[in-house]
Amino acid sequence: QVHVVESGGGSVQPGGSLTLSCAVSVRVFGILNMAWYRQVPGKEREFVARITYYNNINYADSVKGRFTISRNDAKNTVYLQMNSLKPEDTAVYYCNANDPINSAYNYWGQGTQVTVSS
Repeated sequence: QVHVVESGGGSVQPGGSLTLSCAVSVRVFGILNMAWYRQVPGKEREFVARITYYNNINYADSVKGRFTISRNDAKNTVYLQMNSLKPEDTAVYYCNANDPINSAYNYWGQGTQVTVSS
């Protein structure tokens, strides 16, 4: 069984920063693509950032220049550094792990709440 556990969510003021972490219990973390998504009630889950097993990175236009995704394969962990946060960044943030070769390997964390307000 694969477990994906997010942490680091919380409440911050606009313009503030927050770092999310995602730890994955898997034997070989380095073969996985990792991504962050976010969702608010009543809306579809949206893509935020992705980092592949070979460290190719892409971001949603809405967070480009403000968010940074990174991974530490020795710790089986992916991070999302969020700077210059805006109220519209408020959402539940989910971590996703998937195998680019095996489509059946697709796991989500429980989510962590990020709230940006004055």
